[in-house]
Amino acid sequence: MFTAQVIIVVCLLLIVAYVFDLTSHKTKIPSVILLMALGYAVKELAYLFNIHIPDLNPILPFLGTIGLILIVLEGSLEIELTHNALPIIKKSMWMAFVPMFIVAFGIGSAFHYFTGADFMKSLINAVPFCIISSAIAIPSVNNWSKRDKSFVIYESSLSDILGVILFNFIALNTTFTAQTYIQFVLEILLILVISFVATIALSFVLSRLQHRIKFGPILIFVVLIYEISKYYHLPALVFIMIFGLVIGNINKIKENKYLAYFKPEKLKTEVNTFKEIVVEATFLIRTLFFLLFGFLIELNEVFNYHTIFWSTSIVLGILLVRVIVLSFLKLSIGKFMFIAPRGLITILLFLSIDPSNRIPLVNNSMVIQVILISVLLMMLGVMFTKSNQED
Repeated sequence: MFTAQVIIVVCLLLIVAYVFDLTSHKTKIPSVILLMALGYAVKELAYLFNIHIPDLNPILPFLGTIGLILIVLEGSLEIELTHNALPIIKKSMWMAFVPMFIVAFGIGSAFHYFTGADFMKSLINAVPFCIISSAIAIPSVNNWSKRDKSFVIYESSLSDILGVILFNFIALNTTFTAQTYIQFVLEILLILVISFVATIALSFVLSRLQHRIKFGPILIFVVLIYEISKYYHLPALVFIMIFGLVIGNINKIKENKYLAYFKPEKLKTEVNTFKEIVVEATFLIRTLFFLLFGFLIELNEVFNYHTIFWSTSIVLGILLVRVIVLSFLKLSIGKFMFIAPRGLITILLFLSIDPSNRIPLVNNSMVIQVILISVLLMMLGVMFTKSNQED
């Protein structure tokens, strides 16, 4: 009986989440805020009716990891590698990396100075706050022009990938010598080789497999390769990005004798279906993650006055750096300044910090506050930005 009730509740929550997603472009309210509020409301109702809920904390990192893989895969599948897109891609790379680098060292230096913590520990705790959440940013600009939306897709997706690589590089190295950087370059080269081989193999399987079940195994292999690469401390998200970019742009590859082995026409059809499945799966996992995160939130963490100054200062610092870099790149400040929400990856990286590297100042309250403030500012920015769907 209890199992049936749980299934009914989860199904109802997912339906409500879908309504949030459908109406977000009209209400301008990011669905993530509504999902977190809904998750918190479910917890309060459970307490009110004295319903026992088991500890769900261990599920959050699992959903976060799967969500991260799917979000980066979805983002890379959306990126169109065309000659006309190169200027946007170049500017988005600068916007993804430069503010991240500046903000990381700025926040890290502040943590180091005011808490007395080791600078490397401070930097590890700072990086999660420097990554734009593509899971929140991309859906929020659905009614923008194709060009502006493409920029947001490129910037937020690259921010996810580069941010996780930067975090792992700092967190997994205790010292930084010439050997450290050489090893990092070798790891990048190794993951590029793995990505190239795996992408060819998976593309071949996708084009040749006749069985009615084909996309599930492909996604399972993608997750498996990611986890194995991550286990050996390789920048696994590079594989996800390359795989998504290649199969997402398979129609751009010119006909040649080698491509014939992949049955290009069939492969293009299968890739379109695969994209749809990835979008659906990403929606489900992202929804469950933010519902669960909202369920686990404590109200005193949201209104913790001990961290609100830090949280506000971090968000203001992020926006200040964005204004400077946007001005330098001659991009619209009014349109793009507030499209810098923090979300799933910030939470996931925060949870993955080793306890020995934790700084007491950086806690659940600060993470939640930074996410909420940045998302609310993005919501206001989108509300007061003129919608334009013309290319």
